[in-house]
Amino acid sequence: MGIIDIFSKRNNNNKKSIFKYDVIPQPLRVQVAHIWRDAMGQYDSGRYYYNSSSSSNDTWDYIHKSLCKEYGLTSLSEMGRNSIENCFAFLQQEKSVERVLDIIELTFKIIDTEIRRERRNWADKGITQYPDDAINELNKRFQEHGIGYQYLNGKIVRVDSDYIYREAVEPAVDLMFGEGFKVASEEFMNAHEHFKKGRDKEAIVEAGKAFESVLKSICSKMNIKLTGKETANPLIKLLIKNQVIPEYLENSLMGQPVLRNKHAHGQGEKTVPLPRFTVAYGLHLCATNIVFLIEAYKTKK
Repeated sequence: MGIIDIFSKRNNNNKKSIFKYDVIPQPLRVQVAHIWRDAMGQYDSGRYYYNSSSSSNDTWDYIHKSLCKEYGLTSLSEMGRNSIENCFAFLQQEKSVERVLDIIELTFKIIDTEIRRERRNWADKGITQYPDDAINELNKRFQEHGIGYQYLNGKIVRVDSDYIYREAVEPAVDLMFGEGFKVASEEFMNAHEHFKKGRDKEAIVEAGKAFESVLKSICSKMNIKLTGKETANPLIKLLIKNQVIPEYLENSLMGQPVLRNKHAHGQGEKTVPLPRFTVAYGLHLCATNIVFLIEAYKTKK
């Protein structure tokens, strides 16, 4: 079942201009549970010992055991009789936003990978929603409630601007994946993971590494000779020299390494404050630059 367009939601969307990060509303939790039922299937106690391909028991057992192990718990909830009931109860009752996001991230990563690969078993497990539809619905539900997170490439990432996310962050991930920039993609996702967890210095460092990896990868893919010691500045100059990017944009592209050098390298005895909006700017700048660089590369390959 798709998302119904009703007036109350449209009206609320018009009022929301700032994302929230410290709350997961109860209606959103219930909507996530509905997606779980449709996209993952349910726990079948009658078939538990006979045919694991006809139920989602193994999947829910794995989710429950994995999170219990990480948190040092014997069970996620005292309310349930089995893994799925404990997971559902945890989703509804857990007070920690980070832990709620943990279980959402883990379950949707499984939907995105394992369940996607096992299409032949969907009917037996009672799965009625395609993985892409489930992920799109989750992200839409986050937006509807004004919650500043999205599921992207296996991780829950923090979103500070919906427009920038749609126009820069998401296209950057798609381009890196589609064009084979694996290392840069991993570094870019790590940057967003650090940012979500409040590790701002690490976020700036990883964003700078992702930017530099894209520069190096483009040079490698275009057979531009490197010594292996080049940093962002000389790499930008090499791409200009080889007519991949125009010279007049050199200063614009230099913003990323300047930000990294200013805030992420040794600061001496006095720590330089790093406002959150500066970190968000660095991640958005990284995404914009990556989109530009890969699109420019595509015209030359």
